[in-house]
Amino acid sequence: MQEIGVYELKTHLAKYLKRVSQGYSFTITKNGVPIAVLQSYQSEKKEDIKQVIHSLREFRKDHNLGDLKIREMIEEGRK
Repeated sequence: MQEIGVYELKTHLAKYLKRVSQGYSFTITKNGVPIAVLQSYQSEKKEDIKQVIHSLREFRKDHNLGDLKIREMIEEGRK
């Protein structure tokens, strides 16, 4: 992923947006420190909620907590 400075991005925003639409991603830096990522919105895959719920239910059929209780696990994590 190519790095670009804030000033460069601000000066040539249209050019970078065009490149992002072509599939490129950029790390935006300020004084050499990464502060953000510029990437295409379409590059993030969104899963169908109903499919996720179905997958979780299928997973639960084959996996259980045995004698453990969720409340006990929560309390153990708080210690």
